[in-house]
Amino acid sequence: MEIGEESVVLEPVSPTGQYLSSSFLSLSIIAVLESEIPIDDFQAFSLVRDVFLPINPRFSSIMVVNRKGEKQWKKVEVKLKDHIKLPIFSTENSTKFYDDSLNEYISTIIMEKFPENQPLWEMLIIKYPTKQAAGNIIFKLHHSFGDGFSLMGALLSCLKRADNPSIPLTFPTAQIHSINSQNSIFNVVPKILSSMYYTISDFWSAIAVRSGLVEDDISPIRSGHSGVEFLPTSIVTMSFSLDSVKQIKAKLGVTINDVVMGTIFLGTRLYMEAMGKGSGKARATSLVMLNTRMFRGYKPVGEMLKPNAKLPWGNHFTFLSVSIPSLNGSEVNDPLQFVRKAREIIQSKRSSVVIFLTSKYLQLVRKFKGSEVVSKYLHGSLKNTSLVTSNIMGPTEQMAFANHPIIGFYFLIAGPPQSLVIGVTSYMGKLRVSAMVENDFIDPDKFKLYVENAFDLIFAAACGAFPSNSLNVHS
Repeated sequence: MEIGEESVVLEPVSPTGQYLSSSFLSLSIIAVLESEIPIDDFQAFSLVRDVFLPINPRFSSIMVVNRKGEKQWKKVEVKLKDHIKLPIFSTENSTKFYDDSLNEYISTIIMEKFPENQPLWEMLIIKYPTKQAAGNIIFKLHHSFGDGFSLMGALLSCLKRADNPSIPLTFPTAQIHSINSQNSIFNVVPKILSSMYYTISDFWSAIAVRSGLVEDDISPIRSGHSGVEFLPTSIVTMSFSLDSVKQIKAKLGVTINDVVMGTIFLGTRLYMEAMGKGSGKARATSLVMLNTRMFRGYKPVGEMLKPNAKLPWGNHFTFLSVSIPSLNGSEVNDPLQFVRKAREIIQSKRSSVVIFLTSKYLQLVRKFKGSEVVSKYLHGSLKNTSLVTSNIMGPTEQMAFANHPIIGFYFLIAGPPQSLVIGVTSYMGKLRVSAMVENDFIDPDKFKLYVENAFDLIFAAACGAFPSNSLNVHS
């Protein structure tokens, strides 16, 4: 939507917001809240009007283009009936039918574009009982508003602690690694040289992938179909005990993220090999969405919106390119190698300054060629790799939305040009892994089975026995 002379000062859309909302690339976040009780839509309407909308002016703004071609946020009147929808399914009394209907509906809204004449968000209230919940509340928010950290902060402003709304929700503590000031020159110099090596290697790899000089192999998880982001999808989720993950973490001396990524990588390779002999060794790369903030937990949105905030609102993330370790044959002799290799690769990426160089490179491209070219560049980076993974932290206690206790929570990234997209979140002592897969190409049930088996193999190898509390409680 174009505008002429502005009668009021409009807020510019951030560079990253422009990259994620172009004709080449449009990403959204889908957050699914599973309600323990039937949903009262009147309470939900009231909460959105009185709490959600005032959180950030962008939720009441549309994206417009001025005469210079610059995108800006323009405040408009919000009509809730255009944003809050109550889908009607058949009255068939089958839980499986409603599970399938919910899956199909989420697939539909993933493919739908937001109307340009209204703010880029919507809430969907599914009042039908499924296997996991008495009802579902789904938020779809455009990524141009902010990253998962920002939007999670916004959603949390609408959520209260279920057992005592007057007490704030708490979150797992994020570790911040500091440099040891006592390092000798004999330790520092090799680290500097290693950092230089990985920086040059990673920067070249990033350019090669995004320019199309290098791309992943066609495989059971990468169809290579043109416009794959517009094709129908299926959704499947898995749940893992956070206590079991921590047991592996303690045994191996790694992080929770290392365990999760190792599980996903091993499960993915097992699925690939089962669906295509030899594909366990195919070139496959995951783009990991990495939050670039240094933080120990969420802050109130009001603090994030302040000038010079330490934890600012916005899109503060980058894509970290991580090669998925190969599977040597159909048998897994050492499942722990996937955790160790995931840790080794991610640590080497973090030790380089490729994130800084890539950011500067994109700024130069934007300056001389415009945001659309940068967006095309990022689209190529996604299209030429096999999957994207993202993770966010959820609260440790049960939360409630408009007095509806939430028994489950997961999210998805909609819009990447890939056949496989994975999201991970923690909530109430569990890790929920969601997978969005290309329909009629990736078998969601088989993929889920192999990821769950991968976790069992890793746990058994690390702890000497299979998990006593079987995790496979979600579907």
